[in-house]
Amino acid sequence: MSFPKAGAWARENLFSSVGNSLLSLAAIWLIAWAVWATIDWALLSAVFTGRDGRACSGDGVGACWPFVTAKFGQFMVGRYPDAERWRVWLVYALAAGALGAAMMPALRARGWLMLALAVGVPVAAFVLLVGGMFGLRYVPTELWGGLLVTLVVASAGIAASLPLGTLLALGRRSELPVVRWLSIGFIEIVRGVPLITVLFMASVMLPLVLPPGVSFDKLLRALIGVALFASAYMAEVIRGGLQAIPRGQFQSADALGLTGAQKMMFVVLPQAYRIVIPGIVNSYISLFKDTSLVLIIGLFDLLGVVQQGITADAKWFSPATAVTGYVFAAFVFWVFCFAISRAAAALEVRLAAGRGR
Repeated sequence: MSFPKAGAWARENLFSSVGNSLLSLAAIWLIAWAVWATIDWALLSAVFTGRDGRACSGDGVGACWPFVTAKFGQFMVGRYPDAERWRVWLVYALAAGALGAAMMPALRARGWLMLALAVGVPVAAFVLLVGGMFGLRYVPTELWGGLLVTLVVASAGIAASLPLGTLLALGRRSELPVVRWLSIGFIEIVRGVPLITVLFMASVMLPLVLPPGVSFDKLLRALIGVALFASAYMAEVIRGGLQAIPRGQFQSADALGLTGAQKMMFVVLPQAYRIVIPGIVNSYISLFKDTSLVLIIGLFDLLGVVQQGITADAKWFSPATAVTGYVFAAFVFWVFCFAISRAAAALEVRLAAGRGR
């Protein structure tokens, strides 16, 4: 945009009246102050070297980046053994590669490749992270932590909530009273309690009703609780999409002689998913942030490990350390949530283009 055009745009949109001019100037000042304060805290007044919290003590000290550098490995993998951390980094690389391939239209069109990635990457991640086979050392989930736990819990919830939510949404619309009322009961009960309650039930109450000698891993219990909780909310999102499908689509599918399963698989559900993409993405982002609640049952996700590093390690105790740790955790959460949002926006654009053709 040339300078004359920029000036004309500013006069029309920012300074078209006295009131708009005052609001625009106030907004510009607020943005400039926030940008300058962030730069000053993160760079100009920040500490970049040091071995403990004393380097970050004193008045006017900004970010304490040595704390993040010293604890970075712990933030990413928790107490995972140092000699085995290459397995976690390899899983991160595999997941990033699979997501990158899924975003490429030329590769995404090959269904067999996408199926191989969808099945192969989780299996490979399980083998690498847990170990105990193929010569890999067994690493119990009690040693997992940090971003690793956050991604495992969020990935399991995201992967399970869509199919389970779809089944619950279809069950709620079923003509069979037993199926319909069971689906309604599950959805309403789960949506009526907070996630913390579900996690407590999965972690504390579930072992009490199991037969003697039978137990589940604490992380597995959390994964089940999160998946069931997310599926109840996803069911209502998908039900909204199903109700938005015009009645003519059902009648057209019936006229083609499609069975009930074929009608849902090839006609109704694809349109319903397209309609509710924003709602699905919103549920995924909310689920990703809610993973921090697993700290309540003794699982240390990214935020839990950061908090532990701030409060449990007296070596790094300082006000600047606490602020830096929480800002780092917030930035990591924002990066992943923003990536989910942008990926969904790109998917909406492609689907809209395909629909226009």
